[in-house]
Amino acid sequence: MDKNTTRLRRARKTRARIAEQRMNRLVVFRSNCHIYAQIIDPSGGVILTSASSVESEVRSAIPHGGNIGAAIVVGKRIADKAKLLGVEKVAFDRSGFHYHGRVKALADAARENGLNF
Repeated sequence: MDKNTTRLRRARKTRARIAEQRMNRLVVFRSNCHIYAQIIDPSGGVILTSASSVESEVRSAIPHGGNIGAAIVVGKRIADKAKLLGVEKVAFDRSGFHYHGRVKALADAARENGLNF
């Protein structure tokens, strides 16, 4: 198996566990150049809010979207947007990525700014 196949297998297992919990999901996706975060409702059909390093407000604050600094800014931004919607408790869906580096930085920043998971 290649890296992407094993990542998608891990993601499928995680999403199955989160679906049983019936909670909002904080979904993270990272590419080489950017990082994205979305909060999705329990049915899986509606994106409540999103933040990414592609947004103009974030791009003005950071020089490059594919590093830990960008992940911290996106984590703070998604937590602030979630609080405005009244969402405080979510399940963390790392999309099969290992929990270190940019994924961990985004999660820690979201926790520090009020999201519980």
